[in-house]
Amino acid sequence: MPQIHPLAANPTSTDIWAVANTPILWICALGVFAVIFVQTYLYIKAARRAAPHIGMPTRELKESFRAGAVASIGPSLAVVLVAIALLALFGTPAVLVRIGLIGSASTETASASLAAISMGTVLGGPEYTQQVFAVAFMAMSLSGGMWMLSTLVLTPVLKRGGKKLAKANPAVMALIPAAALLGAFSMLAIAELPKSNIHAVTLMISAATMCLCLFLAKLLKARWLKEWALGFAIMVAIAAAYLMHTA
Repeated sequence: MPQIHPLAANPTSTDIWAVANTPILWICALGVFAVIFVQTYLYIKAARRAAPHIGMPTRELKESFRAGAVASIGPSLAVVLVAIALLALFGTPAVLVRIGLIGSASTETASASLAAISMGTVLGGPEYTQQVFAVAFMAMSLSGGMWMLSTLVLTPVLKRGGKKLAKANPAVMALIPAAALLGAFSMLAIAELPKSNIHAVTLMISAATMCLCLFLAKLLKARWLKEWALGFAIMVAIAAAYLMHTA
């Protein structure tokens, strides 16, 4: 475990690493990941318990777990890249806390940046002192924590509303989740189109790769290909974007 640096008590020092790797931050980071592991175990256990009651075979349950694990590979790569970029500003424990929370790296980094600007400097600037680091890190943590608090508060409310709507019209509840997912991912995709021609072409390539994988999965009756389709689409798109950028 890292030891506290002698300069850690000097708020005007620009030696950020003296406080960025203190034991208390490592403990907080490990605590966040401990909660994640416990939640994962509880969700898996609940899914296995509920599967027989909804007529879901064990084989399909395992396939859903595997598909979720594979689908998380692509987004996880983006998280890793963001984490590497943030290491120089916040240190390892703070970045681990950030990626362990629900939220958006861009939103929380913007919160930290605004906190630094309010103190008369910028993230990583010449006046980025330990005091500024502490305020920026607190702003980033509160921003990420509010996502978790909102989820905790709003989930039961939405659950009650969903049950009432399902009783009134079950068909609507079957459409709303699919429409919400389609709308969310469509907005994320559309937001990338105006940025550059490379963004637009990358989006088209990823969409074509996904369609091809799903078509081949149906044609060849290869269920595994359907599970890996998102991962293949992301990897092909990243490779294409890299080649176009370096060309």
